[in-house]
Amino acid sequence: MAMSTIKKQLASGVFYNAIAKYTGVLISIVITGILSRLLTPEDYGTVVPITVLITFFTILGDIGIGPAIIQSKELSKEEINSLFSFTVFVGGGLSVLFFSSSWLIAKVYDSSILIVLCQLLSITLLFSCANVVTNALLFKARLFKYLAIRSLVVQTVAGTIAIIAAYWGAGVYALVIQTLISSICFFFISYMKNPLKLCFRKIEWSALGKIRDFSSYQFLFDILNYFSVNLDKLLISKYIGVNQLGYYDKSYKLMQMPMQNIPFIITPVMHPIFSEMQNDLNKMCIYYSKVVRFLAFVGFPLSILLFFSGKELIYIVFGTQWEASVPAFKILVLSVGFQIILSTSGSIFQSAGVTKLLFLSGVLSTIVIVIAVMIGLLFFGTIEAVSFSLLCAFIINFFQAYIIMYCKLFRIGLKIFIKNLLSPLLLTAILAGILFFITLSTTQLDNFSSLFIKGSMACIISVVYIQFTGEYNFILKAKDIMTKFLNK
Repeated sequence: MAMSTIKKQLASGVFYNAIAKYTGVLISIVITGILSRLLTPEDYGTVVPITVLITFFTILGDIGIGPAIIQSKELSKEEINSLFSFTVFVGGGLSVLFFSSSWLIAKVYDSSILIVLCQLLSITLLFSCANVVTNALLFKARLFKYLAIRSLVVQTVAGTIAIIAAYWGAGVYALVIQTLISSICFFFISYMKNPLKLCFRKIEWSALGKIRDFSSYQFLFDILNYFSVNLDKLLISKYIGVNQLGYYDKSYKLMQMPMQNIPFIITPVMHPIFSEMQNDLNKMCIYYSKVVRFLAFVGFPLSILLFFSGKELIYIVFGTQWEASVPAFKILVLSVGFQIILSTSGSIFQSAGVTKLLFLSGVLSTIVIVIAVMIGLLFFGTIEAVSFSLLCAFIINFFQAYIIMYCKLFRIGLKIFIKNLLSPLLLTAILAGILFFITLSTTQLDNFSSLFIKGSMACIISVVYIQFTGEYNFILKAKDIMTKFLNK
């Protein structure tokens, strides 16, 4: 594939993902802000353990099939139908199992309301598993515009219904309704584009054989990644309480928002396109290094801005009743720069067909995070301590993942990788000093004014720095745009 074609496909995919994500950010902020004022921290804390467990069961239903379909070039239509049938049947079985486990889950967390909540959410397992193959086919076909529209429609519909339910006093059930409607809508909209057939009599088991090597390591990595991402929430709910989990979950999800809306306009596009370079790792390394540098210039300055704007963001988005979330949020956002870059690494391991290395990185990552969470919980027992332990773990895992990638996969060492981080980190240090003094001088301002001043100054300083270091010529680009506009 020619480099110009790769650039066009990346640009097209990123463009439509960006539309969906950034429009989705606004919709999500509005929906979350309204729900946070209608519901309590206890409501959110109650539903978190269930959604975490649902995620685990969904991974069991996927078993790495989605990424394997994108990677494989050998699957026939009959084999695709067989994989679809397999995920539907597995999803049905897992739904029954989760439904049957509702009494045990309620007993573990000593909350009878979890019985009904688990039984309702068991329905989402069937549709989530059924959507694995249809969703993968959409990405493989690079139908990024369709995916963008689907995301916006589902987010808006599910969020609106949840708000109406919460307004009429549904409480925690509003969050369950939102999740349930989302999973059902995602499946049917995907199925409309790729109507597959269920094989009741004969399943082509050869399809699983073709993707076994790739999907098995992908599945093992997904399991490890699940525990590393969700262990903190499961243990906080058990040992500190649902109220503190509600505060922690809000700070964690707000911290995750940049990760869900910056790198994830790129990562869904990366695997289908970078997989075309799996036989030319040098080309893959060149393109990926550019992605790393771009994300470093976005992620590291953003993390320091979020740190100095933590209180304003919590108050504006969720309300003053969520003040207890501020300290944990300010600690967690210091990891945003590292996580934004790291979130794209999996696509490279997948594209190169080396999910074995992805699994290795996942093993190391899980060990580090488990140790960090246990230290935060057992030695200190606060959500702030857990947040700080996780910050250290995220930084350690950032470097171990890229040591494996650049030393084992690309075989060029870390010199180029580190070089791409130096200038963004210098910009971040400059911003930290300036925002510190701005914070001292804006203590008497309202939250909106304070956030506007900090955000504006951060943008201006970043643009000036990037312009004068020659990283990107904003002035020349503005001149080109103006020239094209005048010529019309």
